[in-house]
Amino acid sequence: MSVRLKLTLSYAGFLMLAGALLLAAVWVFLLRYVPEVIHTPGMFVPNQSDLLRAFAPAATAVLIFLLMFGLLGGWILAGSMLAPLTRITNATRRAAEGSLSHRIELEGRRDEFRELADAFDTMLTRLEAHIAEQQRFAANASHELRTPLAISRTLLDVARNDPKRDTGELVERLHAVNARAIDLTEALLMLSRADQRSFTRGYVDLSLVAEEATETLLPLAERRGISLEASGDITPTIGSQALLLQMTTNLVHNAIVHNLPTQGAIWVSTSVHPGSVMLTVENTGKKLSPQLVPTLTEPFQRGTQRVRDDHAGVGLGLAIVKSITQAHDGTLTITPRPDGGLRITVELPAAPLTDRAGYSWPRSSPTR
Repeated sequence: MSVRLKLTLSYAGFLMLAGALLLAAVWVFLLRYVPEVIHTPGMFVPNQSDLLRAFAPAATAVLIFLLMFGLLGGWILAGSMLAPLTRITNATRRAAEGSLSHRIELEGRRDEFRELADAFDTMLTRLEAHIAEQQRFAANASHELRTPLAISRTLLDVARNDPKRDTGELVERLHAVNARAIDLTEALLMLSRADQRSFTRGYVDLSLVAEEATETLLPLAERRGISLEASGDITPTIGSQALLLQMTTNLVHNAIVHNLPTQGAIWVSTSVHPGSVMLTVENTGKKLSPQLVPTLTEPFQRGTQRVRDDHAGVGLGLAIVKSITQAHDGTLTITPRPDGGLRITVELPAAPLTDRAGYSWPRSSPTR
């Protein structure tokens, strides 16, 4: 049976039960004042038998009326109550068929059905945006992976058509193309790992992670004439040491690569706040428009004013940072600096004090 029919039968059954109880109460009340047998010569006084003969047909008619009224009224009332559910069901079917642009947009006062419809609309909006992002990502990834493969095929065709050609230069170019393809594949795997949250969580001090990342990339910054400074407090959080190190390394590397040609600067800092810890990376550079900044975390998106060279990566740096941050239940904030460059802040939940009891946190150097 459908839910509407079940509700209709429930309404009608409840109404019949209430009517039967009411009639039974009236019958009991009448029996108290009507004797079973009355002996009055010359006068007709109704007794309980007469009352039963008069009351039974009327009670039966009332019960039949209540049954018909309950079925009809219950059917109409159930249909009215389930109308929003029908709209939600139709929207679900359309979503299952692949149409994610449809929205329920249920009108009326806020009740359980309205909250369910609004939650479903929100889910459809996020799902549509996620699928669109995945489609763009798949198209961009295919394009990025096809480029080194096409270059490799061209180089091999040249070598096959000219056997006497010097293979030294060919091998070097193939090695560079292959290395870039490997870097891109590893970045895609890192992004997938972060999105799936398939990692083991443990205690991590962001200040030590920032220290390790800056020390690793300090030679690259020095070759470019960029000053790199790091400071901060002990910032305990819970997460993956490897992923958080990759996140910080990407931020510092991005700050080095997209900086001023000369006399650039980078500031890396960590701080503790109530319930959260922060990692901030600032760098000098060219001025970026506020409209461009939100697109920087899209996979394979690069600012049009940003210089690309051999160290520019594969276009997944900030996309990986965003995925790792979200996988750690954190927030990523990117704002352009008035004088040029970016200020990127990662805010993560702090490690609970109860879980930190007895854990000895190593101290990092305050400045470098």
